[in-house]
Amino acid sequence: MKTALVFWFTGLSGSGKTTVATAVKSRLEAAGRTVLILDGDDVRNRLHIQLGFSVADIIENNRLIADLCLEASGGYDIILVPIISPYQSSRAHARSLLGDRFYEIFFAADLDTVMRRDVKGLYKLARENKLNNLIGFSPSNIYEPPDSPDLTIDSRIETIEQSTAALYGFVNEKWQEFSS
Repeated sequence: MKTALVFWFTGLSGSGKTTVATAVKSRLEAAGRTVLILDGDDVRNRLHIQLGFSVADIIENNRLIADLCLEASGGYDIILVPIISPYQSSRAHARSLLGDRFYEIFFAADLDTVMRRDVKGLYKLARENKLNNLIGFSPSNIYEPPDSPDLTIDSRIETIEQSTAALYGFVNEKWQEFSS
């Protein structure tokens, strides 16, 4: 039976989490690994549609995603979790639930960087007061960066290819340690 390693991403919307996860998944599968991506937007739209974006709902969404990781871990080698995961408490809960198979990956991109990218148009809507409670933008919904992540991807200055190579190398290293 497989026991997946879980790479739990954290970072503001637009920091590159899903883009890099998708690229790393392709490389891992080409190397013979079974990989699941539990993307925050996808999970929320398919399974947790009843949850909004209040602090309580975000914490609940993250708790449920950690549970999904635990449930799915027997069927995969690696689970990539590109979600915002803005709160230290949620990441600590996921780490405690998943134990030594959990790795926290911080996608470091400051607010100015993600606002310039604004891939989904969320920051424009927030600036126009058409979107309330945007994580890391709204004073009512702060983003708490991790104190000591297992890996930092500096997407402010790295290209997608550099970030992909860094994450792929880290995942491969942890996979080798785990499977030996």
